[in-house]
Amino acid sequence: MTAQPRMPAWLDPSPWLDGRGATPADVERALGCDAPGPRELAALLSPAARPFMEEMAQRARALTQRHFGRTISMYAPLYLANFCTNGCAYCGFASDRVQPRRRLEPPEVEEELAALKETGFEEVLLLTGERTPHAGFDYLLECVSLAARMFHAVGVEAFPMTTREYALLAEAGCSGVTLYQETYDPRQYDRLHRWGPKKDYLDRLDGPARAMEAGIRTVGLGVLLGLSDPVFDAVCLLRHAAHLQRDHWKSGITLSFPRLRPQSGNFSATFPVDEAGLARLVFAVRIVLPDVPLLLSTRERPEFRDGMAGLGISKMSAGSRTSVGGYGEADPATEGQFEVGDKRSVPDFCAMLRNRGLEPVFKNWDSVFRDAAGAGHG
Repeated sequence: MTAQPRMPAWLDPSPWLDGRGATPADVERALGCDAPGPRELAALLSPAARPFMEEMAQRARALTQRHFGRTISMYAPLYLANFCTNGCAYCGFASDRVQPRRRLEPPEVEEELAALKETGFEEVLLLTGERTPHAGFDYLLECVSLAARMFHAVGVEAFPMTTREYALLAEAGCSGVTLYQETYDPRQYDRLHRWGPKKDYLDRLDGPARAMEAGIRTVGLGVLLGLSDPVFDAVCLLRHAAHLQRDHWKSGITLSFPRLRPQSGNFSATFPVDEAGLARLVFAVRIVLPDVPLLLSTRERPEFRDGMAGLGISKMSAGSRTSVGGYGEADPATEGQFEVGDKRSVPDFCAMLRNRGLEPVFKNWDSVFRDAAGAGHG
């Protein structure tokens, strides 16, 4: 039996959790604050803030347009493998789920990348499960190199790595790393991660800092909404972002808001977050972090995504497949990691954005900068 992890002092949200009992006057003060922080975030997520949804939405829209214009950056996920040694209670790829396991071989990766490229994407996010003999670091490094030949921006959402490994990914063309903590609550984290390397709370928590130290340009943070108290996790997310921005100011941060979706294993949310709760969370985070890109994936249903585009959210995926081989194969042999909520095509999604006065942006980072940085490295 392993000891439960201890939360580091810089992350501890305790001083601000009393904000969950905020009054309407506290919410008004938070909305009018020039430099809102954890206290204001907790107030905006308190029950007292529910009547202020319209004010929060308008503030979030204004801040989003001020910092990002009327644009939505576009990206697409590509699942490379679904092998895993972890026992995450909420994941369809957990090692005790019975389903076909496979990885894409390099020629298949190139076919998937080509299929994505034809849809217009210039930014791809490569995903794997835990580090395994089937899909370890060397495999991921090769896939990053393949993707960097075709895409201007290449991100990775995989297992935590060493600083040296992150540096090698950066040299191969990786510009972004996404590493969700899932939940910052140490006790809940220990209970939900039943076995496997992912059970190491502190190793995962420190992963984004190692990526930034290695020269990765942007790091994505997030929690899986539904696993723990969303106010606790939101304040921790803000504290984590501030900690990284203070120590690694040369790199950027993005934040995502994935909600638990139906998956193999049928795990149910312990702390369910409805659409109104998710919208209020996005508005509150936008008010507190006005210049940080906020992402919303195809987990959510089309009508909700349409309403949130530009209303706090500045970056979105479209036409996503969550199965291995989902883009190039008519009938993939594996199941998806979770059920996709928005199944619209890329052209249909982009048409919706334009009808709402928003412009989809497929390229906001040119690989020539990546190559120049690599030439100057060392």
